[in-house]
Amino acid sequence: MLLWPVIGISVIYLLWVFTLSLIGMERRNAEAAALRLSASLSRAYAAQLERTIQEIDQLTLLLRYSWEEPGASLDLERQRDRGLFPGSAQLHATILDRDGNIVSSTMRSHERPNFADMPYFQRHRSSPDSGLQISQVSPGRRIGRDVVRFTRRLTAKDGTFGGVAVIVVEPSYLTTFHDAQTLGAGDFVSVRFINGSLIATKTGDHPSKVYYRKDPVFLSDTGTEVEPREKFVDGQARFFSWNRLNMYPVVALAAIAERNALAGYEKTAFTYRRFAYAISALIAAFTVAGMFFTLRLAWRKRREEEIQTTMRLATDAANEGFYTIRPIRDRNAFITDFLYEDCNERGAELLGLPKAEVRGHRFSEFIPEDYREDLFALFRRALSSGFHEDEFRVPKNSRLRATWVYRRMVRSGDGLALTMRDISQAKENEFALSRLANTDALTMLPNRHWLSTFLPEALRRSAGRDGALALLFIDLDNFKNINDTLGHDAGDELLRSAAARLKSVVRASDHVVRLGGDEFIIVLENVDLVEDVSRVASHIVRVIGDPFTLGTSSIHHVNASIGISLFPQDGNDSDTLLKHADIAMYAAKAAGKGRYHFYHSHLSDTLLLKLDKEKALRDAVARDQFVMHYQPRVEAVSGRLSSMEALVRWKHPDRGLIYPNDFIGLAEDTGLILPLGELVIEKVCAQIAEWKAGGMAVVPVSVNVSALQLRNEHLAGFFSDCLRRHAIDSSLIEVELTESAMLDNSAVARRQLAELRKVGVKLLIDDFGTGYSSLAQLHQLDVDVLKVDRAFTTALADGNGEVMFRAVTSMAEALEIRVVAEGVETAEQLRSLQRLHCDEVQGYLIAKALPATEIPSLIMQRFLFAEV
Repeated sequence: MLLWPVIGISVIYLLWVFTLSLIGMERRNAEAAALRLSASLSRAYAAQLERTIQEIDQLTLLLRYSWEEPGASLDLERQRDRGLFPGSAQLHATILDRDGNIVSSTMRSHERPNFADMPYFQRHRSSPDSGLQISQVSPGRRIGRDVVRFTRRLTAKDGTFGGVAVIVVEPSYLTTFHDAQTLGAGDFVSVRFINGSLIATKTGDHPSKVYYRKDPVFLSDTGTEVEPREKFVDGQARFFSWNRLNMYPVVALAAIAERNALAGYEKTAFTYRRFAYAISALIAAFTVAGMFFTLRLAWRKRREEEIQTTMRLATDAANEGFYTIRPIRDRNAFITDFLYEDCNERGAELLGLPKAEVRGHRFSEFIPEDYREDLFALFRRALSSGFHEDEFRVPKNSRLRATWVYRRMVRSGDGLALTMRDISQAKENEFALSRLANTDALTMLPNRHWLSTFLPEALRRSAGRDGALALLFIDLDNFKNINDTLGHDAGDELLRSAAARLKSVVRASDHVVRLGGDEFIIVLENVDLVEDVSRVASHIVRVIGDPFTLGTSSIHHVNASIGISLFPQDGNDSDTLLKHADIAMYAAKAAGKGRYHFYHSHLSDTLLLKLDKEKALRDAVARDQFVMHYQPRVEAVSGRLSSMEALVRWKHPDRGLIYPNDFIGLAEDTGLILPLGELVIEKVCAQIAEWKAGGMAVVPVSVNVSALQLRNEHLAGFFSDCLRRHAIDSSLIEVELTESAMLDNSAVARRQLAELRKVGVKLLIDDFGTGYSSLAQLHQLDVDVLKVDRAFTTALADGNGEVMFRAVTSMAEALEIRVVAEGVETAEQLRSLQRLHCDEVQGYLIAKALPATEIPSLIMQRFLFAEV
């Protein structure tokens, strides 16, 4: 294959060597022709120039003879008019006397200057030489243009200096050249003195342009050479020839621009190169094509060798066992056995034998008799169909050293090619993944995914034997409080304990499934009597109702609400049974929780009402159908207004004003408490800002925050943002929390409480005494105010009630926490609270919760009751 590029490159190289040699020869020929042309032009120009100067020389002799002839009277103007002098306007004749004054001239001019100071005049006056002299180019005094002067000395009769005969010509007169039409742009002819100084130049593109940077030097009478581009102002090299005149000290010069001289050569060279490029491309394409086809042939040959080698290696070193099998037939052509014709090393290894002990042996020697006929029947089907593949679990008494094997059979001639691969590990991984996909990671119970696969099959089994199946939908009541107050770790521990209790009350043939959260499903198969289902449900309610010990010693109570649906009367498919069991569970919760309820068709209507209420609440949050009412807190002794509690009301478009007890629970169950809580905070901050803008002396306002809100990691940030946007001081906002929320051990809740206190927001415990805390735990709560539940206020009439309240106030005083009594409705209760040194009171005796429009008059009043 490598010969192709070597040959291609060699041919291209030779092609370009030949092409470049042709181009070089063409250039040399073009240069030689240019030199010949310039030499021819210079000779022709020299001959013509010599004739012109001879004519001028003869005119000077004529002037001299005419002037020196005795009695002669010269009138050059008259002689010019008679045609004795050329009619060219570029040539003028003049006779000067010995003083430099004009004696006669062919030029008509009123000016008669003196020329005694001219160099040529002084030279003739000082030298007796009477030969022709040619002066350098200089401006003419009478015509104002550059001229060349041809002069001769005039001698008086006594042999002294008598004057000068002068022929004045313009330089262009000397460059009138009959071959000038051959000059191209940049070509020129020039007449110069032998020292190189310029007399006149004629170019092909500009009549008087001078190309030389510096006057040339003529070292010989004639010559031809190439002048480099550095010598010319336009940067063009030229082919240069010169000839010195025989009779006069001047040189005729001709120059051809290299660009003009080589124009024909450039076209020819371009044609040669283009042709060479085209041929080179064809050769390269032919070379690549040759390489491609050679490579393809080599690849095919190499591929065939690799396939053959691979086949040899594959049968000996593959990870799969490979066998060639030939059937053994009896006289009636019936297959009675199979023979191992050949196998690879892996195939023998799977059988636990060397290759030599496998080849040539019958299957019946290695296959146990109890499944030999099944295997032979499979081989016969593969021979008949031509192909078979499957995965099978290896029997325990098989020689195969694997648990699961992938098997593939292909008919080859009158036999089979059998491939077997050990897939035991893959199957084990598959089963492990299946267990993970179908098992709840927390409780290790089957999960929803498992149930979606198992339940349809269980229903088919029940339908097939005309049996009943019961589905128990279990929800743990009060679990949310455990999760919100004690954290997820405690909630997870409770779920594991509940799962263990559920498994303990059902049969081994029944199934306990965790759907998610605190929801479980129990599937009871082969149910004969409804009473059996009721007995299991009662047992579950009782077992789950027993106290749970979480952590070291904490005892907590939850209940189980159970909804029951039966197959086939409550549904014929999984989804319907699950839905109806869920509806029944909601009915159990509505009936008081901690009980079970069978599904009835009328329960669906009840659930729809609940869903309608939930949708209405969502719409209310989205459309902001809520208003705020404010209930004052006053100092117990003076009645001075100290703070207010913000209470939300749902302004329903049809039902009117709805109080929190009718919708806050639903908001917490559906998660709407979060957007509703932010709506309340925004409204309270905006209202405080409005009161401040009106010049009112605003008192702090407290906002109720649930445990679910406290677990929102954006709560403190939202408070800070509202305070900043409404330009409210943090001392004007207080947060009321339930005891369960304050005891939440989650990291998010602790961080939110710390950030709220850092901002400067005061924390209040609402309904103190009804939650999970005790007086012994009070010192652990970093709060500012305790709002004692109205149950303590109501119990003040009892002596024990005063004792409990005094204990609370004493502990709070020791911890520097202010105490607020809620639910104060009578003067007797107020007097008791004053006597017990309660700091503040709140209740209908002071004022009920009022809309924002009535608060300004309340703030202006300041003292809401006279001292009792």
